[in-house]
Amino acid sequence: MEFYIDMQTINSLSEFHRLLSIPPPSHPLVSVVLVSEIHAVNSDFWKHFSTDFYTISLKNNIHSKVKYGQQYYDFDKGTMIFTAPKQVQSVKLDKTNSFNETFGTGYVLFFHSDFLKKHPLQSTIKNYGFFSYSINEALHLSEQEEKNVIEIFQKIEKEYQHIDKHTQDIILSQIDLLLNYCNRFYERQFITRKVVNNDLLSKMENLLNDYFNTSKTVKNGLPTVEYLANQLHFSANYLSDMLRLLTGQNAQQHIHEKLIEKAKEKLLTTNLSVSEIAYELGFEQSQSFNRLFKKKTEMSPLKYRNSFN
Repeated sequence: MEFYIDMQTINSLSEFHRLLSIPPPSHPLVSVVLVSEIHAVNSDFWKHFSTDFYTISLKNNIHSKVKYGQQYYDFDKGTMIFTAPKQVQSVKLDKTNSFNETFGTGYVLFFHSDFLKKHPLQSTIKNYGFFSYSINEALHLSEQEEKNVIEIFQKIEKEYQHIDKHTQDIILSQIDLLLNYCNRFYERQFITRKVVNNDLLSKMENLLNDYFNTSKTVKNGLPTVEYLANQLHFSANYLSDMLRLLTGQNAQQHIHEKLIEKAKEKLLTTNLSVSEIAYELGFEQSQSFNRLFKKKTEMSPLKYRNSFN
C-alpha cells in the first residue's frame, strides 16, 4: 500500500502552468491547454496533489495514468475526466515515458472556483454529479460529441485573449453549455451501456438479498448507498444516476424497496414482534422502521400484518 504524507495543493493557475512547463495563463482564473504542449516538471509533487480549481479534460493517446481515489485511469480515444477543487490526484508515467516528453493529445480546461463567484454556476455546478465520478467512471465520447466539446474549448480560449467586462459572463455561459452537453453525454452513456447496467442491476439485487438474508443487518445496520457502490465499483452518485435513468428510482429508493419487501415477508411468515423485525432489518429504533414502513405502504407494520388475518 502506498502512503504519501505530504500533499501539496496548487492555489493558482500560474503555479500549475509552471509545473506543466507551459506559458503563463492569459487570464488568471481560466485557461485552456493543449495536452500536446504539456511537458511536466520532474517532481515528487505528482505523487499526491490537489488543486483549488476545476478541470475538464478531453484526452487521447495518453502515455500516463492519472489516479483518483485508489484507482488509476488510462485515457483512450475521446475520454473525458472531471475534477473539482480539493480532490486528491496523482500522475504515474508509463515505464517507456519520462518527464518532459509529450503526454498525448487533447485539451484541458482549468477554471478557478473564484471565477464562479456571484454567478449562478457557483451553485449549479454542485448539481453535476460527474465531478465526483472521477473516482470510478470516465465519460467516453462519440466522434461528433468530441467535436462539440472541442469547439467550446476553442471558443473559451479565444474569448479570454481580449479581457473586458463581458469576458467572464461569456466564458461562464460557454462552461455552462459544456456542462449541459456533458450531462447529455452521460445519459447517453447510461443508455448505450444498458446491457452492462442491467447486469449491474442484477448484481445489486443479489447484494441486497445477501445483505438482508444474512446477519449483516444486525452487525452493520441498514445497507447504505456507499456500501452498494463500493461493492459494484462505482461512485455513489454514478450508481444513483444510473439507476434513476434506468428505473426511475435512485439507489436509496432501491434499498428501501428491498427493505419493505423483506419486512412484509417477515410480518406475514413469522411470529416476530414489530420491534424484533426492525432489529433484524438493521434499525436501531423500531419507531424509525414504523415511520418508513407507513410512509411506503400507507399503513403501520401491525396494521399490514392484521390485514391478512
